[in-house]
Amino acid sequence: MKTSALIDALATDAGTPPARLEPAFAAGAAGAVVVAGLLFAATLGVRPDAAVALGAVRFPFKFAVTLAGAVGAAVLALRLARPGASLRPGVVALGVAVALLASGVAAELVATPRDAWASRLVGHNALLCLASVTGLALGPLALLLAALRRGAPASPRAAGAAAGLCAGAIAATFYAAHCVDDSPLFVATWYPLGLGLVSALGAAAGERALRW
Repeated sequence: MKTSALIDALATDAGTPPARLEPAFAAGAAGAVVVAGLLFAATLGVRPDAAVALGAVRFPFKFAVTLAGAVGAAVLALRLARPGASLRPGVVALGVAVALLASGVAAELVATPRDAWASRLVGHNALLCLASVTGLALGPLALLLAALRRGAPASPRAAGAAAGLCAGAIAATFYAAHCVDDSPLFVATWYPLGLGLVSALGAAAGERALRW
């Protein structure tokens, strides 16, 4: 190729607008919700007494926590995908979810007799919780990582971990509709363990998938 032709080609490429990260991530997040929802419907389903459970505080409280966590992790993942972007919005958004959960735990400790704390914390389906959150999150994690490839994270591992946290929170939101353990003590113990597993998977996958 002649030098002039090469210069013209480079100029054409430079004038082509890059694919935007935010729309890609929004599409990935929407796809993640659909995939997790379909798998949830096919494997677990909503608990039979969900309509009655909605009348109590503990059941809808689980969704408030997991949705806040999903939004916070999504914001953090987007910030991590842009080199030099401030992480403060994502950290603050995640802090809201943590503060919400902490307030629920505090209220539970006050309202529940001390001798019932251990049973509330252990619950009935701890292992199912871990397996379900992890399993439901795998598809969403793949979609979120694919979307984050539109960005240029300075730390692919950190961005992958945030994507895993978001995918895990999406999965936990669906699992919460099946879970019969509504105590904030259970949620504060087992849900974060599931999220941690998915976040670790996301970090490992992001190390490879998001490197540039």
